[in-house]
Amino acid sequence: MARAGCARAFIGIVSAVVVLASAERTSFGAPGDSEASLPVPRFVSLHADRVNLRTGPGDRYPIEWVLTRKEMPVEITGQIEHWRRIRDWEGTAGWVHERMLTGKRAIVVKGAVRPLLRQPDPAAPIIARAEPGVIGHLLECRGGWCKIETGEVTGWIRRSDIWGVYPEETVP
Repeated sequence: MARAGCARAFIGIVSAVVVLASAERTSFGAPGDSEASLPVPRFVSLHADRVNLRTGPGDRYPIEWVLTRKEMPVEITGQIEHWRRIRDWEGTAGWVHERMLTGKRAIVVKGAVRPLLRQPDPAAPIIARAEPGVIGHLLECRGGWCKIETGEVTGWIRRSDIWGVYPEETVP
């Protein structure tokens, strides 16, 4: 009888440990995860030239897409532990490990060929033209304008002509 009681007590303790470990694993942001407190949704960019987009938050889920444009902006729409649900500018969505993302901000030019201007003013001189799909680094946004850098060119573009920044968001 004493042995059966000890065995039940041991099983009870093991069960409690397993339940606690499972609860911690499924929490939205593990303790010490500095990104867990960041707002969702938010924009980030891809850290690598090859990023597997999975159907769920973990290595056991199948790869549905492979994103192949390093520094492409993506929007984080959900997060569980070290996994982020993202969406790209074309609407493709899935889960990636956080190490495949970087906090560096980037944009994608959308629509048609867009002018890059010297100043955030429609009357300012055009310094370059950006093709749809061009990726640029996001430097600053003021009102309806954002300052971007693509290659060796830095200029201002209408906020409405790019994807990777929210309509009312202030960037530095």
